[in-house]
Amino acid sequence: MIHFERIRNKTHPAYSCALKLYQSSFPVHEQREEFSQAKILCDNAYHFELIYDAEVFIGLVLYWETANYIYIEHLCILPEMRNKQYGQKTLSLINKKQKIIILEIDPPIDEISKRRKAFYEKCGFVENIYSHIHPPYHRGDEGHALVVMSRPILISQDQYDDFNVYLRDKIMKDAFA
Repeated sequence: MIHFERIRNKTHPAYSCALKLYQSSFPVHEQREEFSQAKILCDNAYHFELIYDAEVFIGLVLYWETANYIYIEHLCILPEMRNKQYGQKTLSLINKKQKIIILEIDPPIDEISKRRKAFYEKCGFVENIYSHIHPPYHRGDEGHALVVMSRPILISQDQYDDFNVYLRDKIMKDAFA
């Protein structure tokens, strides 16, 4: 049975192991710096969730929850646990909160990004039409273009604008020193 365990500070015994999975799963320009990740753990809106199947650690889902939606910032499954429907089961568990779920993916231009988009579509996500630039995680970097997807419906322009302001002003506020 899939369940989550929330980490609220970097002294949690599984934090360093989880951080290694995070760092190996995403390109550096899509990762928070370690101090930024540690700092936001105590934010009530932020969820750094370990994913377990019974007692076996299988991955991470890092998301922000507002009154109106959930924004999944990062989702990763251990390489040896992939292709066992754990990503799909994780998204289904989050969907039980009965809120709109928003996430971003790379534009589908190569085989991996096309498969990722197809995976999210299979999980009920739809591509939104908004031109979207994710703010940089590191000083000196520029933001990068991503595709905004949502579940179970497309989001309106007002909803997108609200999300984008929240992303810029809250989520990315202290991304780097």
